[in-house]
Amino acid sequence: MELARQKLRDRARQLRNEQTDAEAKLWARLRARQISGVKFRRQHPIGPYVADFCCVEHRLIIEIDGGQHAEQMQSDQRRTAVLIYQAIEQPSPFPLPKKGEG
Repeated sequence: MELARQKLRDRARQLRNEQTDAEAKLWARLRARQISGVKFRRQHPIGPYVADFCCVEHRLIIEIDGGQHAEQMQSDQRRTAVLIYQAIEQPSPFPLPKKGEG
């Protein structure tokens, strides 16, 4: 299991080093908490996938699907379904305050 995680982390590192022009442009706006102070990570491993951009605190994933994705639409749809399922099934580590709190 640890070997699989290490391979995924290595793949994420490789993707960060080989980002597309679109990813570079978006990252320039997302990095360093430029948008509402929200922290984003790029090429972040989640389950068996690597999300292009991810805000863990708000459970938000942004995927940039360019021309290379036209050939893997079915795989992208499966990835989306798995990530949505995980977001629904796993409770948030940052629950909303109860009514009258916060």
